[in-house]
Amino acid sequence: MLKTLVRLLGNDAPILRRYTRMAVAYGVLCGLTIAALVPVLGHLLLGDARAAALWLGALLAGVMACWLWRGQVERAGVRVGVAVLQSGRHHLGDHVARLPVGWFTPQNTARLGHVVTQGMMSIAQLPAHVFTPVISGVVTPLVILIALFSLHWQLGLIALIGLPILAGAFVLSAQIAQRADAAFQHHFADASQRMVEFAQAQSVLRAFNGEGGSSRFLEQAMARQQQSGVRLICLSALSSVLNAWAVQALFAALLLAATLWLNHSMGGNLVAGDVIAVVVAMMLVVRFVEPLLEVAGYTEVLRSARGQLDAVDAIFAVTPLPQTATPQAPRDASVELRDVRFGYAPDAPDVLSGVNLTIQPGSMTALIGESGSGKTTVVRLVARFFDASQGRVLIGGVDVRDMSEAQLAAQISQIFQDSYLFAGTIADNIRFGKPDSTDDEVLQAAQQAGVAEIIERLPDGIHTLVGEGGARLSGGERQRIAIARALIKDAPILLVDEATAALDAENQAAIASTLARLRGQRTLLVIAHQLSTVAMADQIVVLEAGRVVEQGPPELLRARNGRYARFLAQRHAAKGWRIAATTPDTGNGDRG
Repeated sequence: MLKTLVRLLGNDAPILRRYTRMAVAYGVLCGLTIAALVPVLGHLLLGDARAAALWLGALLAGVMACWLWRGQVERAGVRVGVAVLQSGRHHLGDHVARLPVGWFTPQNTARLGHVVTQGMMSIAQLPAHVFTPVISGVVTPLVILIALFSLHWQLGLIALIGLPILAGAFVLSAQIAQRADAAFQHHFADASQRMVEFAQAQSVLRAFNGEGGSSRFLEQAMARQQQSGVRLICLSALSSVLNAWAVQALFAALLLAATLWLNHSMGGNLVAGDVIAVVVAMMLVVRFVEPLLEVAGYTEVLRSARGQLDAVDAIFAVTPLPQTATPQAPRDASVELRDVRFGYAPDAPDVLSGVNLTIQPGSMTALIGESGSGKTTVVRLVARFFDASQGRVLIGGVDVRDMSEAQLAAQISQIFQDSYLFAGTIADNIRFGKPDSTDDEVLQAAQQAGVAEIIERLPDGIHTLVGEGGARLSGGERQRIAIARALIKDAPILLVDEATAALDAENQAAIASTLARLRGQRTLLVIAHQLSTVAMADQIVVLEAGRVVEQGPPELLRARNGRYARFLAQRHAAKGWRIAATTPDTGNGDRG
């Protein structure tokens, strides 16, 4: 647990180490103060008031020192909590920023959001409110244990043997609810994701789920969270009861040993010192058990916190893409794949199986194929969302793994099928592609992407707020703004993944015209099903089951009458398909 905290804090880890030393010192001080009761009670029972008064003064000084030092420890714990919320989040963010882009699936994104918000808040509260009583609750009994050994070694031995047994009982009880806690955290993250989805997708939910059915997915997620929460509460209560029973069993064993000692002393020659020792030892037994009971009370909080820290550790365990120490600059804007194989998981089948592809600088290549053939994976590997499992992906003759992040980003601009807009204005989102761009450059990119028509009909024009994720705009409008954002970057390589899928015929033609204008100026790698886009490509690459089955200029592939020719036939048939109008029956039959 502390190891994960140290990793989370990074350069601020010395703050945690200082706090831990202070908490341990506080536990030792508390134990010594309690041990001071031994001479106080001993001298009082022997009638030596003066010596008792001296030890009583030492005891009061210890109590005052404990009170003052506890305040210092808690302030140090607060500093650790603040460091978790500040530098800890930044450290986690730096790590996440270096992860493969493909890692950011909806599930992982929901888990990350849960960790950064609720998880970090829970972790930040641990030092001041949980670790201090737990650390002192462990250290204090160890000091009292030494005092017990000095009074009666048999009692000390029982207490010493009981500590590892007690620790084992705590671990066992924690494991009882650990799996239930993991399930609850998973369902909590899923419910949070469904809440956001419910708020953002109201139009789709209402269109396809009438009579209140739009909340079905959210209600199911909430029901799963409630069930896992009830199960967690029951198992946590059982765990707490078992912990309390374990501490009480140790207390009973010590009390029984003290009673037998007293009976033995009473049965022999009664010596006042023996009786005093028994009384003091029984008092120490009570004070020995009290902090252990407090630790038992915090075991469920610690187990829950362990779950949060395990979630943080799981994110840190994801290996970032390796960065070269000697980056190499590409010589041109060519793209090449050499015998590339790739699978999204070690135990999953390969999505790409030995793909070879060469794209000349300034040329346009269209990737076509059925869904699942590997088109999007090819584009992602060029952009280094992942690293190829085998083979090489080169830009300008340089392996993308031998380029720095800045070099690769400068070479590539991308248009995704599902585009995301940031909260802000239309201009802000377009300028994101080139932060130092002028207003004229923004307007030019907007014109090229067909955004000008959107700007003209909005009251605030290019300064219109798009809302979170572009919620105030239609899907086609969001896509056009995303295209303008890619165009303004003016990178030598442009990757296009179904850029016109959400656009009407007029804007599809506008984007096709833009791509045609960019031929010869940029290297274009386009995934498209539109005939107008495919027809202008310098070469067509047909993918099937992760393999290149046809490759070459459009005219050559058309003449071969192969898969590309069948693709053209299917698209022409779909383009020419019409619904016939219903006309009165003339007896000659209808044609459509």
